[in-house]
Amino acid sequence: MFNKLIIFWFLVCKCVPAQSQDSLPRWSLQNCLDYAKTHNITLNSLRLNRSISEQDLLLSRSAVLPGVSASLSPSVTHSKVLDTNGDLRSRVTTSASTSASASVTLYNGGYLRNDIRQKELLVQVAGLDLAASENDITLSITQAYLNILLARENIVYVADVVATSEAQVKQEQQFYDAGAVALKDLIQLQAQLANDKYTLVAAQNTHRQNLLTLKQILQLPPDTGFAVLEPDTLMSNPVLTALSEARQAALNNRPEVKSSELSVESAKLGVLKARAGYLPALSAGAGIGTNYTDNSAYSFMKQMDNNFYQQIGVTLSVPIFSKRANKVNEAVAKLGVGQAELTLQNTRTTLSYQVEQAYINVLNAQSQYDAAVEQLRYTQESYRIANEQLKIGATNTTEVLVQKNLYIQALQSYIQAKYSSALYIRIYDFYRGVPVTL
Repeated sequence: MFNKLIIFWFLVCKCVPAQSQDSLPRWSLQNCLDYAKTHNITLNSLRLNRSISEQDLLLSRSAVLPGVSASLSPSVTHSKVLDTNGDLRSRVTTSASTSASASVTLYNGGYLRNDIRQKELLVQVAGLDLAASENDITLSITQAYLNILLARENIVYVADVVATSEAQVKQEQQFYDAGAVALKDLIQLQAQLANDKYTLVAAQNTHRQNLLTLKQILQLPPDTGFAVLEPDTLMSNPVLTALSEARQAALNNRPEVKSSELSVESAKLGVLKARAGYLPALSAGAGIGTNYTDNSAYSFMKQMDNNFYQQIGVTLSVPIFSKRANKVNEAVAKLGVGQAELTLQNTRTTLSYQVEQAYINVLNAQSQYDAAVEQLRYTQESYRIANEQLKIGATNTTEVLVQKNLYIQALQSYIQAKYSSALYIRIYDFYRGVPVTL
């Protein structure tokens, strides 16, 4: 019975294939971007920061509203008093007081108004910082996605090279068995086949590593099955936008620039808020209240009526000497403006250089791609001719291997140039506001 169970489970395991790339769900680039925008921890943290800024804005807007409070203070007092006979006796007295008050700021040098404007800008800055982070993640995902496609295509080409090497070894073995070639020629082809298989294994490992990199960027659970969807077309012949136009579009539209510009405006409002400390503040207040005690000849309702009071007034506060606090606050706020302006200048300069570097990368990648296509065509034809000559014994093994290595090098250069060109043109277009698509 035990042996039958072993045989049964062996057959089950043989019938259930291992999970392969073909059985895994395939993600398009847009799927990856959408998932990251929803689940990425950094982006979600920035969304929380934006929500915090929105709550700060609500608090600033509420500061102009009147503040109202009420209180009720019941109490019990125990004491000793002399009675009519001159003896001490205990007495417990209960009392209660209640009141309500309201206050509102009428004028404070424009502090509240400028604080609301500053908080509104900070909400916008938080949203722009979120958009800038989304842009960075978009580029990272795009590069990782194209690296996976590059590695997959490289596997296909290297597998074809391995198949050709196996056919060559098989044919050379037949020649050797017939005594037509020397053992050295057969061993050279066998060594080349082993090298090609090693290259294929390395390409497969690179593909797995690139998949892991993309999973890490997406922050998928470690045990999630994952594969990417290969687009129908990758290369195109777009009209390259002039560098000056692309740079200006980036400076006008990129969220990091807008965020820095709003940060300068926010810092200037900070100066106005600091200057409000030099100005008088005017507030108004009102209150009502009454109290009651059982140590009285009047009834509860009579006491509540007799002790009822109403109060209204205004308070004018004039700063005379603040121990340099207002002066220091204004100086610090002005320094904040200078720092924000330097940050804006650095953001614009950095972005300009990034756009120019992207433009240079596109030009280089396109030139390399054109050259790689031509190189691959010639080396592929040379390798094909050498392989045909080897079949009829018109050339030696060394010459075939030389042509094969040249072909492999050209093939790898072509694949690398193809995906570099596809990546850099999308990065360049992304800087000027074109969404990334494959």
